Amino acid sequence: MAPAVLIENLQKRYGTVEAVKDVSFTVESGEIFGLLGPNGAGKTTTLRALCTLTTPDAGKIEVSGVSVLANPRVARQKLGYVAQEVALDKVLTGRELLQLQAALYHLPSAVGKQRIETVLDLLNLQEYADKKTGTYSGGLRKRLDLAAGLLHAPDVLVLDEPTVGLDIESRFIVWEFLRKLRASGTTVVITSHYLEEIDALADRVAIIDRGVVIACGTPSQLKDRVGGDRITLRIREFSPIEEAEKAKHLLQTLPLVQEVIINTAQGNSLNLVVTPQNDALITIQQALNTAGLPIFGIAQSRPSLDDVYLAATGRTLMDAELAAVANRDPKAEKKQNMR
Repeated sequence: MAPAVLIENLQKRYGTVEAVKDVSFTVESGEIFGLLGPNGAGKTTTLRALCTLTTPDAGKIEVSGVSVLANPRVARQKLGYVAQEVALDKVLTGRELLQLQAALYHLPSAVGKQRIETVLDLLNLQEYADKKTGTYSGGLRKRLDLAAGLLHAPDVLVLDEPTVGLDIESRFIVWEFLRKLRASGTTVVITSHYLEEIDALADRVAIIDRGVVIACGTPSQLKDRVGGDRITLRIREFSPIEEAEKAKHLLQTLPLVQEVIINTAQGNSLNLVVTPQNDALITIQQALNTAGLPIFGIAQSRPSLDDVYLAATGRTLMDAELAAVANRDPKAEKKQNMR
């Protein structure tokens, strides 16, 4: 059986901006597959290519065995797409908007009416269905957008940052809905830069950085590859690089320390992977005290998806987000959005 989604060697450039360099992954039928990465990593461009909204420069894309590039009309019938930005006509009621969507999908009248009731029930929107969408809260607008994406019963639902800007309660409502959707057999592809969202929802995840997939697997597999516990250590609030290097060389001699990375974006803090043991913090503190190195702060935790990203790139997802904002090219971004 063909995978629900197959992407091989995807490439896309906007002028001088190489949005996607080389992205490959497969999504199995009936799973939630997460794309995790900072803004500007290539997640949205990958989804737009999958949903026939942009033409890649190179690569292969299939949905349930159908080539997206050779047969886009057939592929669209198998896809539901919910963009990051919600676009609703404020003068229409929720039901009217779904009726318009059903007409755009050329659904027979009886089928459209039945599916509208189904998605309204599924997303608990019945009591709001006949109110104008201009009166909806952000969470209701997002739920109606999800309903529109599901109306034609797609094989694959593609969601680009579905909970951005939502309050915690609305986010949990969307999460529970996606779990029910997976249980019903629908495949879900979701992008996010929220670590906890992908960790909580995804059966498997691909981490994208600068247009390349740097890791792929289940969240547990990816965290296990990091190995051991994570310790974050600051010699000072903002340590000189020389002092951080001295601490790094010292810590690398300790048997329990597996790896040390200096995080220059966070004041030359040190990120350690250590063999789990109860006295790990005490052992590290004693070694630094003996060498005359102070400790401004120290904390120990189990590995996270951010640790996976840090191990692969030498920076955290937050660092990458800040770098993307600092390096953003408004002209290139405007050109990409126009396409």
